[in-house]
Amino acid sequence: MFFTIPTLMTWTRIVAIPLIVGVFYLPLEPATRNLIATVMFVVFALTDWLDGYLARKLNQISSFGAFLDPVADKFLVCASLLVLVHLQRADVFVGLIIIGREIAISALREWMAQIGASRSVAVHMLGKVKTTVQMVAIPFLLFDGSLFGLIDTHLWGTGLIWVAAVLTVWSMVYYLQKALPEIRARVK
Repeated sequence: MFFTIPTLMTWTRIVAIPLIVGVFYLPLEPATRNLIATVMFVVFALTDWLDGYLARKLNQISSFGAFLDPVADKFLVCASLLVLVHLQRADVFVGLIIIGREIAISALREWMAQIGASRSVAVHMLGKVKTTVQMVAIPFLLFDGSLFGLIDTHLWGTGLIWVAAVLTVWSMVYYLQKALPEIRARVK
């Protein structure tokens, strides 16, 4: 099921990455670039929810889609974080925490799958909350201005991205604890 509607929507998140990055190289006013990148990120991030909903509704759930969906999310988040670090809107330490965790947990999940213990590192609600906080923080930081004349998106985005970093470490510790019995059994 390589070309189902849900899978094509997942592919759009991957295709979106150079578009979001490229916006910051256009000869536009900074506020216009910020707005375009923010709208694009929000639209593409919403496809994460929509593709899962459609996969279930249309009975088009596939193992390829289940593989590609989190990969697309991680690419979108990591690329956006790198842009934000480059623009000095996010601390490099936050970027390292979030990207490093994604690499570590992806490797852990791959190893657990190889040894037949993938259930020990199945997606948990803590990981979903972490992803949600990231998906709110990033557009705030991309926008980097005043929303409705009331909300300082840089301030809120900075606070939320640090909350996401804490949740990132917390979820990594959770997954490592769940995998620890399997790790101990295999290392002996």
